[in-house]
Amino acid sequence: MPEYNLPLPSMGESITEATIIRWLKEEGDFIKKEELLVEISTDKVDSEIFSPVNGILKKKLFFPNEIAKVGTSIAILEVKEKEKIFPFIENDKTIIVRKNKKRFYSPLVRTIAHKEGISFYELETIQGTGEKERVTKNDILKYIQKKVISYNKKKKDIFLSYQCNNKKNDVIINNDDEEIIEMDRIRKVTSEHMIRSKNISVHVTSFVEADVTNIVEWREKIKDNFQKETGEKLTLMSIFVECVVKAIKDFPMINISVSGKNIIKKKKIHIGFATALPNGNLIVPVIKNADSYNLRGLIKIINDLIKRTKSNQLEPEETQGGTYTISNIGSFGNIFGTPIIHQPQVAIMAIGLIQKKLSIIETPKGNLIGIRHKIYLSHSYDHRVIDGFLGGKFAKKVALYLEKFNCYTKI
Repeated sequence: MPEYNLPLPSMGESITEATIIRWLKEEGDFIKKEELLVEISTDKVDSEIFSPVNGILKKKLFFPNEIAKVGTSIAILEVKEKEKIFPFIENDKTIIVRKNKKRFYSPLVRTIAHKEGISFYELETIQGTGEKERVTKNDILKYIQKKVISYNKKKKDIFLSYQCNNKKNDVIINNDDEEIIEMDRIRKVTSEHMIRSKNISVHVTSFVEADVTNIVEWREKIKDNFQKETGEKLTLMSIFVECVVKAIKDFPMINISVSGKNIIKKKKIHIGFATALPNGNLIVPVIKNADSYNLRGLIKIINDLIKRTKSNQLEPEETQGGTYTISNIGSFGNIFGTPIIHQPQVAIMAIGLIQKKLSIIETPKGNLIGIRHKIYLSHSYDHRVIDGFLGGKFAKKVALYLEKFNCYTKI
């Protein structure tokens, strides 16, 4: 029988490799087309690979905890001659080689595929009903609908994610004096990332206090009606992101990374924000092109990312490519902290708990004493490329944007 080499598909431009978590089939098992075959992980996001053909799993080329590069064959399947699919070749990302013949994909089909996260490898498996076997709009929409139904059905019976798994970690030793528990996979990954960041970057942290009374009072006044009208929760994170984006535009050298002795200045602003999972671990979804959204748009995308993070529906690419990160430590009741930089970024900001404080208020008629809502911003930055002047001025700029928030803003 002919053999089909199953490649690790592309999961985003910034993702070049993935870790094999576990195989759902054994060598010698028959696998149906679109049946789940293997679970993989990119950073902290778990994903699944479906079989594109009917066939027998002849050989696994990678084992659990091994890392595979995108495009590398991870398994060999035996297939019938008529179902044989030849490897595809990407050139300008518009043409795919299928049985040594070029098959054209229309801009509409490519747009749908990109939006739905369908890789070129997966697109190649769709049977086209158009001229010369071209994939039509109806072909790809029917494929997506069938895939969703199949995925939801199988998902009920398969162990999937880090946060849906409620079992306790393996206990190695448990006696009267101590209990030793093995780290889960996400904690191991986080540990490695934090150690790497501290070894790479020279961390310095600046602290700034901001008066956010206008923001708090504005939110309290409109949040209920806003949620009734839009179905969206009015998050403070959306305002934090908006103010950070404004400050990055004022100080673009915060939006950089380091490669050897070179500084890479990022032209796009992609904001990551740390999100807590039910099991206590953290993950950082990324708002791509955050400067392209107005406040209402930020509210919607942040709520969507949080919801899909907690239900394990994030795509691997949605945690990649961040250029600056925000951590809302105030949600844990913390006032301020010293966050660790998320590599390869060079800075991160922690947002502390909003507190009511007795404050001196400057007015044209003199100083007054009143109760104000105050917050601390903790800005950690890489002292190799950001000195105290830039790091401190940036934090102060974010604070000023928060304080200048218009309490009459309509969204």
